[in-house]
Amino acid sequence: MRGIRGDYASTTELLLDLVRCNRKGRRVGLPSVCSANRFVLEVAMRQAGRDQTFALIESTCNQVNQSGGYTGMTPAGFVRFVAELAAAQGLPRAAVIVGGDHLGPYPWRDRPAAVAMANARELVRHCVRAGYSKLHLDCSMRLADDPGADGDALDDETATARTVELAAVAEQALAERPGDVSRPAYVIGTEVPVPGGEQADRPGPVPTTVGHVERTVGLAHDAFVAAGLHDAWERVIGLVVQPGVEFGDEVVFDFDPAAARSLVEAAARLPHLVYEAHSTDYQTPAALAALVAAHFAILKVGPALTFALREAVFGLATIESELYGDDAAARSPRYGQVVPSHLRRVLRETMMAHPEHWRPYYSGDERAVSLARDYSYSDRVRYYWPRTEVRDALERLLANLAARPVPPTLLSQHLPVQYRAWREGELPGSRPGAQPSPADLVRHAIQTTLDPYAAACGMR
Repeated sequence: MRGIRGDYASTTELLLDLVRCNRKGRRVGLPSVCSANRFVLEVAMRQAGRDQTFALIESTCNQVNQSGGYTGMTPAGFVRFVAELAAAQGLPRAAVIVGGDHLGPYPWRDRPAAVAMANARELVRHCVRAGYSKLHLDCSMRLADDPGADGDALDDETATARTVELAAVAEQALAERPGDVSRPAYVIGTEVPVPGGEQADRPGPVPTTVGHVERTVGLAHDAFVAAGLHDAWERVIGLVVQPGVEFGDEVVFDFDPAAARSLVEAAARLPHLVYEAHSTDYQTPAALAALVAAHFAILKVGPALTFALREAVFGLATIESELYGDDAAARSPRYGQVVPSHLRRVLRETMMAHPEHWRPYYSGDERAVSLARDYSYSDRVRYYWPRTEVRDALERLLANLAARPVPPTLLSQHLPVQYRAWREGELPGSRPGAQPSPADLVRHAIQTTLDPYAAACGMR
């Protein structure tokens, strides 16, 4: 395995080297792309190939699990999907790190602990057997029969014991895999919104206290050792803490290095760890670079990438409507007969028919909810791209706009960033008389969001 930082025998060796370099003060990090969207993953892999580095791809426990998650993929299916995309992009499989985010009982939190944890153990077992090599173990949530009232935090001791229980399952599953395989690296802790995002805007996140960091690490160390997982503890590379970054429907809380100064100082006392920052979506390039300098060496991003995809697709849908109208079967003197995709309508109808992914997260009057459903930073739209009816509408939209040239003036009006990139020769199809494909316009929109992560992590 080779990248810009040298040769590595395994994914874990790479991640351990990342930790060592960052702790020594080098501005070195790794973006973690938390998505199962084909366009997003293609862009992440192209970026890794361009920069001659690695693509870290992670699925959450909601996206992918042994029951299929909202994507319909099991961990083994997700690994196959990622491998196929990497091959199609010409990226060696060894340059792709597959990880699991918030692995634990969250999808089954409304069930008793015995049932929820049995499912969590099975999820971790599936992930390791499928080839996941970075595992964020998260058992911070209360389960149905845990003591306390709704909204109460689970006590640290119980959360730690359950985390170690899952680590033991991972180590056992590793032993069941044939051949010489990479031992997984672990990330522990949670100080972030639940998987999928917060339900409402809040006054603003408060950075994790040093006392909480030291208690979390101390409890975890002692529990790993007591369980006989000494070797696994040496592969705990990261701790999830709250650096003070988050986003809501219409607000982004930017990283303030001064407010997180105590966390930076505490990092010097951690034996072999860096921080993992979640919810870094929509942070400025300067904030991302400051996070990496503050030992947040792993930057999680997901909704911002599908938000960029959604912006580009909505722009293309408007162009399609401008060209062909909204009739069921439109006939244009210039373009002939075309069956419009009606993507916006199909998406809206699908979201209304299956509201479980957005209704609990948005509040207000009907108009406010409608705007949030389409345009919120939390991007609940991302849950619906895998659905057959929405996927078919998107494919028809791309095919309609690929079949005939789109007037550049419409590109300029509805996708101005991509229009400028095309005019400046930065996109495929920039030669005189040619145009980029609609799919390339979508990928470029995602790329502009992902590029600052590569720059912040020292990949350029």
